[in-house]
Amino acid sequence: MEAPLYDFIILGASGFTGKYVVREALKFLNPSPSSPLKSFALAGRNPTKLTETLKWAAHPNSPPPIPLLTADVSDPQSIHHICTQTKLILNCVGPFRRYGEPVVAACVETGCDYLDICGEPEFMEKMEANYHERAVENGCLVISACGFDSVPAELGLMFNSKQWVGESAPNRIEAYLSLESKRKIVGNFGTFESAVLGVANAGRLVQLRRSRPRRPRPTIPGPPPPKGPTVEHNKETGLWAVRLPSADATVVRRTLSSLAQNPHGLPGVNERVEEIEQRTTFWSSVKPAHFGVKIGSKSLIGTLRIIAVGMFIGLFGKTSFGRWLLLTFPSVFSLGWFKKKGPSEDEVDSASFKMWFVGHGFSNKSGEGNGEADMKIVTRVMGPEIGYITTPIILVQCALIVLSKREVLPKGGALTPGIVFGPTDLQKKLEENGICFDVISKNA
Repeated sequence: MEAPLYDFIILGASGFTGKYVVREALKFLNPSPSSPLKSFALAGRNPTKLTETLKWAAHPNSPPPIPLLTADVSDPQSIHHICTQTKLILNCVGPFRRYGEPVVAACVETGCDYLDICGEPEFMEKMEANYHERAVENGCLVISACGFDSVPAELGLMFNSKQWVGESAPNRIEAYLSLESKRKIVGNFGTFESAVLGVANAGRLVQLRRSRPRRPRPTIPGPPPPKGPTVEHNKETGLWAVRLPSADATVVRRTLSSLAQNPHGLPGVNERVEEIEQRTTFWSSVKPAHFGVKIGSKSLIGTLRIIAVGMFIGLFGKTSFGRWLLLTFPSVFSLGWFKKKGPSEDEVDSASFKMWFVGHGFSNKSGEGNGEADMKIVTRVMGPEIGYITTPIILVQCALIVLSKREVLPKGGALTPGIVFGPTDLQKKLEENGICFDVISKNA
């Protein structure tokens, strides 16, 4: 077999998020022998748009000679062709339930690794159901959610979980997400579209889960946590918060379920003795917990606005006319949060996120009998704007780990970022690129 021409190909490079991924990838393009990224290419439907993207991403420098390839998800042959030219595809073409499967299928068939920035549970679980076995056979890693969905949640949960040392153990860890901006928060239209389509297809996800074998559940000390109020004022974070039906909790549950089956994690293709030790040590320090995500605002009005947008999507997303209204007038139904043309560069640069992880648990295992949690650990993950800055940082760092450490990663399969990248230095790499992990407080 010929060696692939490119280390990775960014598919959908001229899209909203794709162009920021190109800009991030250019920072790491380096022909030196020590660099994992010596070459990459851009792929999309429109060569003119790809040329403009490269110019924009390289600005103020002149664009480097990066190959531009024509590929379209509606033409499986073109996707198959680019998969034979690269080690890894970074897929930025969403909504994934509409456009993702042909790309996964081509990667699995050719044995090329696949990463995406999907936050759609139905797509991820369907790919796992349809392609996992074949991906293992062909040595292809299919890893979705390598963006703000769901790496901060996965690594944030593990980071909090590892603070429970010795006899102490968490029962539940709740994440509280706060989106902040010096200007106005404007989201990616693709995120809004995915949420609307998620509501439209909620029944399919339930059916898919019922048709699959039950996943093994991790052993968690203490009783399952109570449901709690719809709107909560959280003292640790100062936020008025409401449950966020994001992909994060479902991705974390899949990781913890993999861990229940494989307590030492998944073996790498070709690990050395010290790498096996490092992996088993890492996983023995991660203690599973019940996990949920809430989104919050410093003001109650801000949280009521979040609820209102959720209700619009929930109500109108169920009928085709309702969906047409939502997707034609996103700014109206999202109360200005989502616009078709996306945020301006200033709006992107002035936004940031904080994600607190509040862990409740037991200072020692013997305390779980009476069910009273007597210990609390609060940690936090913070970083720049989620959709266009944090997501490209995460996707590119995951890609660099796949390129430089492929032999310590699993041979293949449709897997979550947590189970694959948990034991690697992904957290350290994110910290070097502007995403912080902090311990805020520990108290019994």
